[in-house]
Amino acid sequence: MSGPPSGPPEPEDRSRDGRGTGASALTGPLPAHGRLRALVHRMWRHGREVELMHRAMGFAALGFVTLVPLLIVVAAASPVHGAGFASWVVDGLGLAGRSAQEVRDLFSSPSQALSTTTALSLAVASLFGISFMAAVQTGYERVWRLPPAAWHTVWRQAIALAGLVGFLLAAAWAGVPWQASPAQPTLRLMTALGGGVLFFWWTQWLLLGGRVCWRALFPGSVATVLALVGLRIFSQLVFSPLIVSNALSYGTIGTVLVVQSWLVGVGFTVLAGALAGHAVWDRHRHHQHQDGPGARR
Repeated sequence: MSGPPSGPPEPEDRSRDGRGTGASALTGPLPAHGRLRALVHRMWRHGREVELMHRAMGFAALGFVTLVPLLIVVAAASPVHGAGFASWVVDGLGLAGRSAQEVRDLFSSPSQALSTTTALSLAVASLFGISFMAAVQTGYERVWRLPPAAWHTVWRQAIALAGLVGFLLAAAWAGVPWQASPAQPTLRLMTALGGGVLFFWWTQWLLLGGRVCWRALFPGSVATVLALVGLRIFSQLVFSPLIVSNALSYGTIGTVLVVQSWLVGVGFTVLAGALAGHAVWDRHRHHQHQDGPGARR
């Protein structure tokens, strides 16, 4: 009989949170489609762990109650896109014609929004907006498996809220210069895509308090913008006719339900983009680890 095998047992492959990651399935001799399937499987498991759909629904509900009132006032005070916040929603959904008019009818005119806004109501809306950014921060922390930040870092949420308002204003302004010229669509596309990548890159870093490096956050910002582009295409194909049919069947509440469903999609893409970025970065780290101790960290 042969004796016991010599040498210590092979160490079990673990991720930084102590769980098996299946890194061999991602970095071993599997074909490209096999590695992609393993990556998607890991993202699916991580998404269930983060409760992605539950958080997306909370994102939509909280955004409609806390963020939308502030954005209505900001859009009304903006010198561009005189239709106010309704035009932002129409652009985000990619609507036109009857469906766009149904959404515009949901919101008051800019002049009415400004005339009924007081300093106290604006301050309350801003505080509610900060609570919305706190929910986004919690989602990012769950994606990156980080402990909750200290309460006194609320200033980060306030700055992130200001950044969100600034990005939306810039995206609205991009549709104004050089109208009816060939350069206008290019400017709008560059602002939406390039500005979106920079905004989500910076927002993740800010809300996570610098606990994750810039390089690790970049793939998630790109994935988020690409997912939002896909959501806009989906909205044009599905939500646009659905708004018209729901408005005929259920009235205003039918349009509200479609807009709320779109907000759920926005919340899902924002968190799923960060989730994809986390998976890509983990895969990159495993490649570096397998390169040996001399690999750059």
